[in-house]
Amino acid sequence: MASKLALNAAVSELRFVLCQSSPSSAGTREFVSKSYEAIKKANPRLPVLIREAAGAEPSLFVRTAPQGVEKRLSLANLNAADVKKALESLAK
Repeated sequence: MASKLALNAAVSELRFVLCQSSPSSAGTREFVSKSYEAIKKANPRLPVLIREAAGAEPSLFVRTAPQGVEKRLSLANLNAADVKKALESLAK
């Protein structure tokens, strides 16, 4: 599974924003809890940030180097498999 989560070398930061209790963040919480370790193993130098905030809309931010361009994608109401697809699409 770790090889499937290896990201493009241009990705310089990954940030997940989610709510600890909201149903719209359930898939994001599940993905992060099951996949964080695999992402870090496949990308050991990549900062992977998890930001929890009450009422926050679940989102994924991908920052690319060297320009520092940041892309954002809403993860609201997605299941864990769809969150993985979103990550793969943004981190190509």
